[in-house]
Amino acid sequence: MEYRDYYKVLGVARTATAEDIKKSYRRLARKYHPDVSKEKDAEQKFKELQEAYEVLKDPEKRAAYDQLGSDWKSGQQFRPPPDWASGFEFSGGGGGRARGAGGAHAFEDEGFSDFFSSLFGGGSHFGATGRRRQPQSGRDHHARIDIDLEEAFGGGTRTLDLKRPELTGEGTLQLKSHTVRVTIPAGVSDGQLIRLAGQGETPPGGGRAGDLYLEVHVRAHRLFQLEGRDVTLTLPVAPWEAALGATVTVPTLGGAVDMQVPAGAQSGQKLRLRGRGLPGSPPGDEYVQLKVVLPPASSPGAQALYEEMRAKLGSFDPRAELQAAPRGGGAP
Repeated sequence: MEYRDYYKVLGVARTATAEDIKKSYRRLARKYHPDVSKEKDAEQKFKELQEAYEVLKDPEKRAAYDQLGSDWKSGQQFRPPPDWASGFEFSGGGGGRARGAGGAHAFEDEGFSDFFSSLFGGGSHFGATGRRRQPQSGRDHHARIDIDLEEAFGGGTRTLDLKRPELTGEGTLQLKSHTVRVTIPAGVSDGQLIRLAGQGETPPGGGRAGDLYLEVHVRAHRLFQLEGRDVTLTLPVAPWEAALGATVTVPTLGGAVDMQVPAGAQSGQKLRLRGRGLPGSPPGDEYVQLKVVLPPASSPGAQALYEEMRAKLGSFDPRAELQAAPRGGGAP
């Protein structure tokens, strides 16, 4: 995915005011409007202008875009960091429709670049639509909260420092910081929304404030893979534990437990620990995927044991299933 330098597209400095951005967009939109322009690739350039303006005209999108830094160059390969939007608070505008002076040539967000879609498309905070409220009420706001899997399991209380982008009276962008205290419920799942009533936008002149919705993102864990409320753990076992059966100690989110490995277990086989995933109604399970690990033949004694196994178990063919099956039906 290629990086898009929206300031370069609109021909403005990164310190440009909102009015500077609007003036530059209008000037260039008239120059490249597909209905009147004689410029080469006018329609594509007009589309790029609309995409850049869609971001830079919006204080929230612009502030988040600026956080990516100024070291990127147009056309350079780019991958947004997974937590690039953390710490920012966005209003629920929704719709994803970019409309400039183009009339029939206005574009939906799916007509924009992959770069735009990955940052500001329907799957982002910017594509979320806040609930409809009465005119005298403030808009709902949205933010992201990143938590560890242990927090998702046990819950807890966090204080978040959030930045709310705003325009000053002079049209320059500023970030207004504030803190919120949030209770994380035990068993919260990835993507779940936590509602903080009355902590969204306060409407001008008073009235009921909107709500703040925190979208939960559970960080990757070094041991467990999370899917819904279930977790999966890869558990190394020795060959004799798999072949003969054994009682082994298994990590779970609630602490270590003993688990019986059945005799004749195979590498890749999954065993279930019921109710050992995230809390809920019903709670998730933990799936333990066995991984048979061979001890190294790093000593004369270990080498002798492997030689004895080869002599006594030499008829065992681990690749028997790979043998070509007989052709049927008279195939040539």
